[in-house]
Amino acid sequence: MYNQAMIGVLVNTVLVAVGSVIGLLFRKGMPPYMTRTVMIGLGLFTCIFGIKMGLEMRQPLIVVLSIVLGGLLGEIARIEERVEGIGTRLKHLVKTSDDASFTRGYVFASMLFCVGPMTILGSLQAGLQNQLELLFVKSLMDGVSAVVLSATLGIGVAFSALTVLFFQGALVLLAGQMQFLTGPVYFDNLTGVGGILIFGIGIKLLDLADIKVGNFLPALLLVVIFSFIATLL
Repeated sequence: MYNQAMIGVLVNTVLVAVGSVIGLLFRKGMPPYMTRTVMIGLGLFTCIFGIKMGLEMRQPLIVVLSIVLGGLLGEIARIEERVEGIGTRLKHLVKTSDDASFTRGYVFASMLFCVGPMTILGSLQAGLQNQLELLFVKSLMDGVSAVVLSATLGIGVAFSALTVLFFQGALVLLAGQMQFLTGPVYFDNLTGVGGILIFGIGIKLLDLADIKVGNFLPALLLVVIFSFIATLL
């Protein structure tokens, strides 16, 4: 069953990689002003998409506590710095000179493709019910997004396919222990936190603020814990 469920994860991984290659081909003939315009458009869309997700929150107090405490934990653990370190090591493997763009593309794309309700729900459906439709839809969306991202941020986006493979693969394999996340309270609060993180990515794409979005990743775990505690009260 898991072998068939992993097909959806593999399709997602391949489409991100293929989309990235297509975007790199477009990038070669794209003038800087067009690259900037595409980046602004992508940033605006990401902000609106994040707002839409954020409004799904069911318990705002739990969401804000998760974001604040998660951000503090992330700062202490230096999560963003560690994720960027992975991007730097991958950059050295491919021997690219586009230092900042590589790491930025890898981090942005990894978070954008892995933080969201479709990632969680699609992976759980695949692992629990062997239903791959949602993951296939997400794969197509990620593939299109990879074209735009790699056209502006470069080859680092292609390596986010590895993050998709390992993260979504882990969710599929652990689906039996994570079925409770599909409950309305957990799922809506988790979606709300994910939306806020995606909004932060949009802000960074627009160069409005240097938000270390990766440091807020612990909020995704805290919101599940706090939601569970709330159900007991």
